[in-house]
Amino acid sequence: MSGERQFRTWEEAVVWLRNQPDQGQLVRDAFYDDPLIAAAERYFRSSEWQAVAALLSGRSGSALDVGAGRGIASYALARSGFEVTALEPDGSGIVGAAAIRDLAVQAQLPIRVVEEFSESLPFTDATFDVVFARAVLHHTRDLDGACREMFRVLRPGGMLIAAREHVISKESDLQHFLDQHPLHHLYGGEHAYLLDRYTGALTSAGFAEVETLAPLQSPINLFPYTMQTLRSAVVEKLTRKIPVAPLWRAAFASQRVFASLLSLAERFDHRPGRLYSFVCYKA
Repeated sequence: MSGERQFRTWEEAVVWLRNQPDQGQLVRDAFYDDPLIAAAERYFRSSEWQAVAALLSGRSGSALDVGAGRGIASYALARSGFEVTALEPDGSGIVGAAAIRDLAVQAQLPIRVVEEFSESLPFTDATFDVVFARAVLHHTRDLDGACREMFRVLRPGGMLIAAREHVISKESDLQHFLDQHPLHHLYGGEHAYLLDRYTGALTSAGFAEVETLAPLQSPINLFPYTMQTLRSAVVEKLTRKIPVAPLWRAAFASQRVFASLLSLAERFDHRPGRLYSFVCYKA
């Protein structure tokens, strides 16, 4: 992809990306492929959403999908039995509010769509039982304000899941992350914060508990890898670089040894833009 190409809107960037024959996998991994209802169903069945669904187990009622994009998470929430409001400021028929409305009609799901930004939610206090924000916080113009608003609209006992947020270890890592991001050069808008910046904003907003899911800890952050495909990739890379006996190859491939390796690797994982998720509870 050309590093010089820039587009005025995210819709234009996605349309261009779809037409690149060598970017099909990236398009599918980002759920930008059509038909949208098939992409949404694939997300619903993904290891990422199954991990989110496990966190939501036992919860019901109303859910707000912040920064809903094409509506894949809104679809998954509605399929899981929630009464869903999708908040998406972009009106696009491909990557925005119009696409969500079309998806809701096709899937026959009651998804309400509101075109507004997350920093100023047009809802009264304590409206929702769940707020879900997939890759939203690192895009916000006002991180603290967005966290306060998500806290405000949650009912007591409610949960916020802020999924797949880009983290850097030091401010000087930001430009490196932006330079290597596969989509940032198309339209811009990507960003990343220090881990403490996220947790500080969430705690200051009022959440009684903020659980941090590290990059290699949860399938939410691993996608499009699963634990199984990641293990296979690591084993393949290790066996190419290190001439190991079959016994060692089997050891690397075992789930228990691999889990230990991941736990160790967490201490040394400083990749600019690595993904974290946050599970937050309102008292």
